Amino acid sequence: MPQAIPTLDEVKEAFAFLDDWEDRYRYIMDLGEKLPPMPAEDRVDSNLVHGCQSVVWVSLHRDDGIVTLRADSDSGLVKGLAALVVIALQGMTPEEIVRYDLGDFFSTLQLHEHLSPTRSNGLHGMIQQVRARAAEMAAC
Repeated sequence: MPQAIPTLDEVKEAFAFLDDWEDRYRYIMDLGEKLPPMPAEDRVDSNLVHGCQSVVWVSLHRDDGIVTLRADSDSGLVKGLAALVVIALQGMTPEEIVRYDLGDFFSTLQLHEHLSPTRSNGLHGMIQQVRARAAEMAAC
């Protein structure tokens, strides 16, 4: 049973507390385990993130103007990175997601400096897909 997903401030606090990148990687993977299971109906080709070596799904649903993100991956670390995207954007409207600078958030965590180029590209693809879907929602 997944545990409660932490807030953005709690993630930043944990990163500040954890000095070692091995501990930070473990923390990221633990975040992935806290994601609620992705429903089968969201595991469709249109929700696949392209440009990622791992299999990654990200779906967006709007309810009363607020976007709910769901994510899953076959890789523990990538699922944790997806969880960071979910945490950063939870409770936002489509318009807020489009305006929010996820790159700045990940720079604050110094993630790009510590990810392999393929994982960094996959994370970038995930962010692009989420922003594009949010832009489509905002236009409707």
